[in-house]
Amino acid sequence: MGVSVYPSATAMVWPGEGHAHEAVAVPGVRLAPGDVLVEVELATVCGSDLHTVQGRRLAQAPLVLGHEQVGRVIALGRGGAKTTDGHRVTLGERVVWSVAVPCGRCVRCRRGLPQNCLSLQKYGHERMRRGWELSGGFATHTHILEGTPLVRVPDDIPAEVLAPASCSTASVAAALEAASQIVPLDGALVLVAGAGMLGLTATAMATDAGARVVVSEPVPERRDAAKAFGAVAVADPSAGADPALSLAAVLHKAGGRAAVPTVALELSGDPSAVRSLLAAVDVGGVLVLVGSVTPGPELAIAPEQLVRNLLTIRGVHNYAPRHLEQAVRFLADAWDRYPFAEQVGETFALADVDRALVPSTHPRIAVRP
Repeated sequence: MGVSVYPSATAMVWPGEGHAHEAVAVPGVRLAPGDVLVEVELATVCGSDLHTVQGRRLAQAPLVLGHEQVGRVIALGRGGAKTTDGHRVTLGERVVWSVAVPCGRCVRCRRGLPQNCLSLQKYGHERMRRGWELSGGFATHTHILEGTPLVRVPDDIPAEVLAPASCSTASVAAALEAASQIVPLDGALVLVAGAGMLGLTATAMATDAGARVVVSEPVPERRDAAKAFGAVAVADPSAGADPALSLAAVLHKAGGRAAVPTVALELSGDPSAVRSLLAAVDVGGVLVLVGSVTPGPELAIAPEQLVRNLLTIRGVHNYAPRHLEQAVRFLADAWDRYPFAEQVGETFALADVDRALVPSTHPRIAVRP
Protein backbone atom coordinates (compact mmCIF):
# COMPACT_ATOMS: atom_id res chain seq x y z
CA MET A 1 0.00 0.00 0.00
CA GLY A 2 1.56 3.31 -1.09
CA VAL A 3 1.14 6.35 1.18
CA SER A 4 1.99 9.87 0.04
CA VAL A 5 3.21 12.24 2.74
CA TYR A 6 2.89 16.01 2.23
CA PRO A 7 5.03 17.78 2.97
CA SER A 8 7.47 14.94 2.37
CA ALA A 9 8.65 12.93 5.34
CA THR A 10 12.23 13.79 6.22
CA ALA A 11 14.84 11.48 7.72
CA MET A 12 18.12 12.72 9.16
CA VAL A 13 20.63 10.22 7.79
CA TRP A 14 24.00 9.57 9.42
CA PRO A 15 26.55 8.86 6.64
CA GLY A 16 29.24 7.50 8.95
CA GLU A 17 31.80 8.51 11.56
CA GLY A 18 33.14 12.01 11.11
CA HIS A 19 30.29 13.17 8.87
CA ALA A 20 27.35 15.41 9.63
CA HIS A 21 23.79 14.19 9.21
CA GLU A 22 22.06 14.75 5.89
CA ALA A 23 18.35 15.46 5.41
CA VAL A 24 16.69 13.02 3.02
CA ALA A 25 13.15 13.56 1.75
CA VAL A 26 10.86 10.52 1.59
CA PRO A 27 7.73 11.62 -0.28
CA GLY A 28 6.12 8.20 -0.47
CA VAL A 29 6.05 5.17 1.82
CA ARG A 30 4.96 1.69 0.74
CA LEU A 31 3.29 -0.05 3.67
CA ALA A 32 3.20 -3.83 3.60
CA PRO A 33 0.30 -5.65 5.29
CA GLY A 34 0.55 -5.06 9.04
CA ASP A 35 2.85 -2.04 8.71
CA VAL A 36 2.13 1.30 10.40
CA LEU A 37 3.27 4.83 9.60
CA VAL A 38 3.72 7.06 12.63
CA GLU A 39 4.32 10.80 12.77
CA VAL A 40 7.04 11.33 15.37
CA GLU A 41 6.14 13.71 18.19
CA LEU A 42 9.47 13.64 20.05
CA ALA A 43 12.59 11.47 20.06
CA THR A 44 15.20 11.31 22.80
CA VAL A 45 18.91 10.61 22.36
CA CYS A 46 20.09 7.31 23.86
CA GLY A 47 23.66 6.57 24.87
CA SER A 48 23.92 4.03 22.06
CA ASP A 49 23.23 6.82 19.55
CA LEU A 50 26.23 8.67 20.99
CA HIS A 51 28.34 5.49 20.90
CA THR A 52 27.52 5.09 17.22
CA VAL A 53 28.55 8.57 16.10
CA GLN A 54 31.65 8.37 18.31
CA GLY A 55 32.74 5.11 16.66
CA ARG A 56 32.36 3.08 19.86
CA ARG A 57 29.59 0.91 18.39
CA LEU A 58 29.83 -0.73 15.00
CA ALA A 59 27.03 0.27 12.65
CA GLN A 60 26.45 0.04 8.93
CA ALA A 61 25.98 3.50 7.44
CA PRO A 62 24.04 5.24 6.12
CA LEU A 63 21.40 4.87 8.78
CA VAL A 64 18.68 6.79 10.59
CA LEU A 65 19.52 6.82 14.28
CA GLY A 66 17.03 7.10 17.12
CA HIS A 67 14.97 4.40 18.83
CA GLU A 68 13.35 6.28 21.73
CA GLN A 69 10.28 8.11 20.52
CA VAL A 70 6.55 8.60 20.73
CA GLY A 71 4.15 9.46 17.92
CA ARG A 72 0.72 9.20 16.34
CA VAL A 73 -0.51 6.74 13.74
CA ILE A 74 -1.24 8.40 10.39
CA ALA A 75 -1.50 5.39 8.04
CA LEU A 76 -1.97 1.61 8.19
CA GLY A 77 -1.02 -1.15 5.79
CA ARG A 78 -3.63 -3.53 4.44
CA GLY A 79 -5.28 -5.53 7.20
CA GLY A 80 -4.23 -3.01 9.85
CA ALA A 81 -2.19 -3.78 12.94
CA LYS A 82 -2.71 -4.68 16.57
CA THR A 83 -1.10 -3.56 19.80
CA THR A 84 0.46 -6.07 22.19
CA ASP A 85 -2.84 -6.35 24.10
CA GLY A 86 -4.78 -7.25 20.95
CA HIS A 87 -6.32 -3.82 20.35
CA ARG A 88 -6.77 -2.95 16.68
CA VAL A 89 -4.77 0.18 15.92
CA THR A 90 -6.72 3.19 14.66
CA LEU A 91 -5.61 6.38 12.95
CA GLY A 92 -4.64 9.17 15.33
CA GLU A 93 -3.71 6.90 18.23
CA ARG A 94 -0.63 7.80 20.23
CA VAL A 95 1.83 4.92 20.48
CA VAL A 96 5.31 3.79 21.41
CA TRP A 97 6.96 0.79 19.80
CA SER A 98 9.68 -1.70 20.58
CA VAL A 99 13.24 -1.09 19.47
CA ALA A 100 13.29 -4.68 18.19
CA VAL A 101 11.42 -6.30 15.29
CA PRO A 102 11.30 -10.08 15.91
CA CYS A 103 10.30 -12.64 13.29
CA GLY A 104 8.11 -14.58 15.74
CA ARG A 105 9.06 -17.91 14.17
CA CYS A 106 12.71 -18.73 14.87
CA VAL A 107 13.91 -20.95 17.72
CA ARG A 108 14.71 -17.96 19.94
CA CYS A 109 11.30 -16.38 19.40
CA ARG A 110 9.70 -19.73 20.23
CA ARG A 111 11.83 -19.94 23.39
CA GLY A 112 10.40 -16.62 24.57
CA LEU A 113 13.43 -14.54 23.56
CA PRO A 114 12.08 -12.40 20.71
CA GLN A 115 14.41 -9.58 21.73
CA ASN A 116 17.30 -11.68 20.45
CA CYS A 117 15.58 -13.12 17.39
CA LEU A 118 17.91 -14.79 14.89
CA SER A 119 16.82 -12.32 12.21
CA LEU A 120 16.36 -9.35 14.53
CA GLN A 121 15.98 -5.86 13.08
CA LYS A 122 16.24 -2.79 15.30
CA TYR A 123 14.99 0.73 14.79
CA GLY A 124 17.83 3.22 14.65
CA HIS A 125 20.42 0.47 14.18
CA GLU A 126 19.96 -0.82 10.62
CA ARG A 127 21.50 0.39 7.40
CA MET A 128 19.06 2.55 5.46
CA ARG A 129 17.53 0.60 2.59
CA ARG A 130 15.01 1.12 -0.17
CA GLY A 131 11.52 0.49 1.15
CA TRP A 132 12.52 1.16 4.76
CA GLU A 133 14.02 4.62 4.61
CA LEU A 134 12.14 5.81 7.71
CA SER A 135 13.77 3.24 9.99
CA GLY A 136 14.70 5.40 12.98
CA GLY A 137 13.36 8.05 15.33
CA PHE A 138 15.41 10.99 14.07
CA ALA A 139 12.87 11.68 11.35
CA THR A 140 9.48 13.30 10.95
CA HIS A 141 7.92 9.85 10.53
CA THR A 142 8.84 6.26 11.32
CA HIS A 143 7.80 3.26 9.24
CA ILE A 144 6.80 0.55 11.73
CA LEU A 145 7.23 -2.94 10.31
CA GLU A 146 4.69 -5.73 10.74
CA GLY A 147 5.41 -7.73 13.89
CA THR A 148 6.78 -4.78 15.86
CA PRO A 149 5.33 -4.68 19.40
CA LEU A 150 3.14 -1.56 19.67
CA VAL A 151 1.69 -0.12 22.87
CA ARG A 152 -0.94 2.61 23.18
CA VAL A 153 -0.05 5.51 25.47
CA PRO A 154 -2.26 8.11 27.18
CA ASP A 155 -2.66 11.53 25.64
CA ASP A 156 -2.08 13.43 28.88
CA ILE A 157 1.47 12.19 29.59
CA PRO A 158 4.26 14.52 28.37
CA ALA A 159 6.21 13.26 25.36
CA GLU A 160 9.43 13.76 27.34
CA VAL A 161 8.22 11.08 29.75
CA LEU A 162 7.05 8.61 27.12
CA ALA A 163 9.82 8.75 24.51
CA PRO A 164 12.39 6.80 26.59
CA ALA A 165 9.84 4.04 27.30
CA SER A 166 10.94 2.04 24.26
CA CYS A 167 14.52 1.80 25.52
CA SER A 168 15.48 2.77 29.06
CA THR A 169 12.15 2.15 30.80
CA ALA A 170 11.47 -1.20 29.12
CA SER A 171 15.09 -2.29 29.63
CA VAL A 172 14.80 -1.53 33.34
CA ALA A 173 11.57 -3.53 33.52
CA ALA A 174 13.46 -6.47 32.02
CA ALA A 175 16.38 -6.00 34.43
CA LEU A 176 14.16 -5.89 37.50
CA GLU A 177 12.28 -8.97 36.32
CA ALA A 178 15.61 -10.78 35.93
CA ALA A 179 16.61 -9.77 39.45
CA SER A 180 13.28 -10.58 41.08
CA GLN A 181 13.37 -14.12 39.68
CA ILE A 182 16.31 -14.68 42.06
CA VAL A 183 15.63 -12.24 44.92
CA PRO A 184 12.23 -10.66 45.68
CA LEU A 185 12.45 -6.88 45.42
CA ASP A 186 10.02 -6.16 48.24
CA GLY A 187 12.16 -5.42 51.28
CA ALA A 188 15.46 -5.92 49.44
CA LEU A 189 18.41 -3.55 49.60
CA VAL A 190 19.17 -2.73 45.96
CA LEU A 191 22.42 -1.17 44.80
CA VAL A 192 22.29 0.73 41.49
CA ALA A 193 25.42 1.84 39.65
CA GLY A 194 24.77 4.85 37.43
CA ALA A 195 22.15 7.59 37.67
CA GLY A 196 21.53 8.25 34.02
CA MET A 197 18.06 7.62 32.65
CA LEU A 198 18.41 3.87 33.21
CA GLY A 199 19.58 4.27 36.79
CA LEU A 200 16.97 6.86 37.73
CA THR A 201 14.23 4.74 36.22
CA ALA A 202 15.49 1.65 38.05
CA THR A 203 15.57 3.59 41.30
CA ALA A 204 11.93 4.63 40.94
CA MET A 205 10.68 1.24 39.74
CA ALA A 206 12.52 -0.69 42.47
CA THR A 207 11.31 1.77 45.11
CA ASP A 208 7.72 1.28 43.94
CA ALA A 209 8.30 -2.48 44.21
CA GLY A 210 9.17 -2.09 47.91
CA ALA A 211 12.95 -2.03 47.74
CA ARG A 212 15.37 0.32 49.50
CA VAL A 213 17.68 1.68 46.83
CA VAL A 214 21.22 3.01 47.15
CA VAL A 215 22.69 4.68 44.05
CA SER A 216 26.38 4.97 43.23
CA GLU A 217 27.10 7.88 40.85
CA PRO A 218 30.13 10.19 40.41
CA VAL A 219 28.21 13.24 39.10
CA PRO A 220 26.76 15.36 41.98
CA GLU A 221 23.73 16.57 39.99
CA ARG A 222 22.78 13.02 39.14
CA ARG A 223 23.17 11.93 42.75
CA ASP A 224 20.69 14.68 43.69
CA ALA A 225 18.32 13.45 40.98
CA ALA A 226 18.54 9.90 42.35
CA LYS A 227 17.17 11.11 45.67
CA ALA A 228 14.20 12.66 43.86
CA PHE A 229 13.57 9.25 42.28
CA GLY A 230 13.37 7.48 45.63
CA ALA A 231 16.95 6.56 46.55
CA VAL A 232 17.39 6.24 50.32
CA ALA A 233 21.07 7.15 49.97
CA VAL A 234 23.68 7.97 47.33
CA ALA A 235 27.39 7.19 47.11
CA ASP A 236 30.25 8.66 45.10
CA PRO A 237 32.47 5.92 43.62
CA SER A 238 35.27 8.49 43.30
CA ALA A 239 34.93 9.82 46.85
CA GLY A 240 38.55 9.64 47.89
CA ALA A 241 38.41 12.92 49.78
CA ASP A 242 35.05 12.33 51.44
CA PRO A 243 34.90 8.91 53.13
CA ALA A 244 31.31 9.61 54.17
CA LEU A 245 30.29 9.25 50.51
CA SER A 246 32.19 6.00 49.96
CA LEU A 247 30.04 3.04 48.96
CA ALA A 248 30.91 1.07 52.08
CA ALA A 249 30.02 3.96 54.40
CA VAL A 250 26.78 4.78 52.60
CA LEU A 251 25.65 1.15 52.55
CA HIS A 252 26.43 0.78 56.26
CA LYS A 253 24.41 3.88 57.13
CA ALA A 254 21.50 3.13 54.79
CA GLY A 255 21.23 -0.58 55.41
CA GLY A 256 21.45 -0.68 59.16
CA ARG A 257 21.63 -4.28 60.32
CA ALA A 258 21.20 -5.47 56.72
CA ALA A 259 23.84 -3.28 55.10
CA VAL A 260 24.77 -5.66 52.29
CA PRO A 261 22.69 -5.48 49.08
CA THR A 262 21.10 -8.64 47.75
CA VAL A 263 20.37 -7.06 44.34
CA ALA A 264 22.87 -5.05 42.31
CA LEU A 265 22.10 -3.41 38.97
CA GLU A 266 24.95 -2.22 36.73
CA LEU A 267 23.54 0.45 34.44
CA SER A 268 26.50 2.71 33.76
CA GLY A 269 28.67 0.52 31.53
CA ASP A 270 31.74 1.35 33.61
CA PRO A 271 33.95 -1.77 34.08
CA SER A 272 35.01 -0.57 37.54
CA ALA A 273 31.34 -0.41 38.55
CA VAL A 274 30.86 -4.04 37.55
CA ARG A 275 33.76 -5.07 39.77
CA SER A 276 32.57 -2.99 42.74
CA LEU A 277 29.04 -4.36 42.55
CA LEU A 278 30.26 -7.93 42.31
CA ALA A 279 32.30 -7.38 45.46
CA ALA A 280 29.40 -5.70 47.27
CA VAL A 281 26.51 -8.12 46.67
CA ASP A 282 25.57 -10.42 49.54
CA VAL A 283 25.51 -14.21 49.68
CA GLY A 284 22.64 -15.50 47.58
CA GLY A 285 22.40 -12.20 45.76
CA VAL A 286 22.10 -11.34 42.10
CA LEU A 287 24.07 -8.97 39.89
CA VAL A 288 22.26 -7.84 36.73
CA LEU A 289 24.41 -6.33 33.97
CA VAL A 290 22.68 -3.95 31.56
CA GLY A 291 25.11 -1.16 30.76
CA SER A 292 27.95 -3.22 29.29
CA VAL A 293 26.91 -2.93 25.65
CA THR A 294 30.22 -1.80 24.15
CA PRO A 295 33.54 -3.70 24.10
CA GLY A 296 35.54 -3.41 27.32
CA PRO A 297 37.97 -5.31 29.54
CA GLU A 298 37.14 -8.82 30.61
CA LEU A 299 35.79 -9.39 34.09
CA ALA A 300 37.92 -11.71 36.19
CA ILE A 301 35.76 -13.88 38.42
CA ALA A 302 37.00 -16.61 40.72
CA PRO A 303 34.63 -19.58 40.39
CA GLU A 304 34.99 -20.15 44.13
CA GLN A 305 33.45 -16.72 44.75
CA LEU A 306 30.37 -17.67 42.76
CA VAL A 307 30.08 -21.09 44.38
CA ARG A 308 30.65 -20.20 48.02
CA ASN A 309 28.59 -17.01 47.85
CA LEU A 310 25.75 -18.60 45.86
CA LEU A 311 25.89 -15.65 43.46
CA THR A 312 23.93 -15.20 40.25
CA ILE A 313 25.11 -12.96 37.43
CA ARG A 314 22.56 -12.17 34.73
CA GLY A 315 22.80 -10.17 31.54
CA VAL A 316 19.90 -8.22 30.06
CA HIS A 317 19.95 -7.03 26.46
CA ASN A 318 16.90 -5.53 24.76
CA TYR A 319 13.56 -6.63 26.19
CA ALA A 320 10.43 -8.65 25.45
CA PRO A 321 7.06 -7.10 24.48
CA ARG A 322 5.72 -7.55 28.02
CA HIS A 323 8.46 -5.28 29.33
CA LEU A 324 7.34 -2.45 27.07
CA GLU A 325 3.80 -2.91 28.36
CA GLN A 326 5.13 -2.80 31.94
CA ALA A 327 7.12 0.33 31.12
CA VAL A 328 4.05 2.19 29.87
CA ARG A 329 1.93 1.09 32.84
CA PHE A 330 4.62 2.26 35.23
CA LEU A 331 5.04 5.65 33.54
CA ALA A 332 1.26 6.17 33.40
CA ASP A 333 1.13 5.64 37.16
CA ALA A 334 4.36 7.33 38.21
CA TRP A 335 5.11 10.18 35.81
CA ASP A 336 3.66 12.84 38.12
CA ARG A 337 5.28 11.33 41.24
CA TYR A 338 8.82 11.32 39.89
CA PRO A 339 10.44 14.12 37.82
CA PHE A 340 10.87 12.13 34.60
CA ALA A 341 10.09 15.06 32.29
CA GLU A 342 12.80 17.15 33.96
CA GLN A 343 15.45 14.59 33.00
CA VAL A 344 15.12 15.57 29.36
CA GLY A 345 17.34 18.59 28.86
CA GLU A 346 17.55 20.82 25.83
CA THR A 347 15.29 20.00 22.88
CA PHE A 348 16.70 20.50 19.39
CA ALA A 349 14.99 20.86 16.04
CA LEU A 350 15.33 17.81 13.81
CA ALA A 351 17.67 19.68 11.47
CA ASP A 352 20.02 20.29 14.41
CA VAL A 353 20.38 16.62 15.32
CA ASP A 354 24.20 16.85 15.20
CA ARG A 355 24.09 19.39 18.03
CA ALA A 356 21.89 17.02 20.02
CA LEU A 357 24.43 14.20 19.60
CA VAL A 358 26.98 15.78 21.92
CA PRO A 359 27.67 14.16 25.32
CA SER A 360 25.83 15.86 28.16
CA THR A 361 25.55 15.42 31.91
CA HIS A 362 21.77 15.46 31.43
CA PRO A 363 20.29 11.95 31.26
CA ARG A 364 18.51 12.68 27.98
CA ILE A 365 18.47 15.27 25.19
CA ALA A 366 15.51 15.45 22.80
CA VAL A 367 14.87 16.02 19.09
CA ARG A 368 11.54 17.40 17.93
CA PRO A 369 10.50 17.27 14.26
